[in-house]
Amino acid sequence: MNPAPLSIAEQIHLRLAEKLQTTQLEVIDESHLHAGHVGASPTGSGSHLRVKIASPLFTTASRVQRHRLVYDSVQDFIDQGLHALAIEVI
Repeated sequence: MNPAPLSIAEQIHLRLAEKLQTTQLEVIDESHLHAGHVGASPTGSGSHLRVKIASPLFTTASRVQRHRLVYDSVQDFIDQGLHALAIEVI
């Protein structure tokens, strides 16, 4: 029996943990809150995510640099339809 495929949120969690060596990370799928909005997923998931993240790579980085690190890490997800990504550096 094959395990269920990982959700977009789970895939992004794995990616960010690996690329940014996170010390704290939470990826929250808020897609259901955007039903009917532009960019909303027809499945109700995977289009609008919130990331709460801490990484030692952020120590000397500006806010813009921190966000760029996150966006660069998940660019392929954005290219495939991730519509919105809220980033909270903790």
